Amino acid sequence: MRTIAIAALVLTATGCTWVHMAPGAQAVRVVEGPPAGCDKRGEVAVSVRDSVAFYERNDLRVRDELETLARNEAPGLDADTVSPLGAPVDGEQRFAAWRCGSKTPAPAAPTTPSTTSGQAQTFPARG
Repeated sequence: MRTIAIAALVLTATGCTWVHMAPGAQAVRVVEGPPAGCDKRGEVAVSVRDSVAFYERNDLRVRDELETLARNEAPGLDADTVSPLGAPVDGEQRFAAWRCGSKTPAPAAPTTPSTTSGQAQTFPARG
C-alpha cells in the first residue's frame, strides 16, 4: 500500500508545472530564430528536471518550462525577445536575449507552407 501511495505522489508531482512566470516576463516574446533589426543583449542558460526518479517527464512540458525560465531572465538583461540557440538536451537549453523595442521581430521563415482552399495557411510545427 505504501508503494502505491509513493508512486501516486511521484506521478502527481510530474504532472505539475514547477516553473511560474515572473513579473515582466509576460511581455517577452519568443521567436524561432534571430530577429532582424534587434540588438543582442546576451545569452541565458536554463535548466529543469527532465526526469523524476525513473519517470521521464513530458518533453513538451519540459520545453515549455525552459521557455518560461528564459522569458523570466530576459528583463534582467533589458531584453524583450528570446530565441533558442538549440534544442533542449537533458533538461538544459540556451537562449539568446534580444532588445527589439517597439519593433515587432520578424518571425523565422517557415518551411514548406501549405495552403488549403486559399483561405488558410498551415506551417510545420517547430522541432
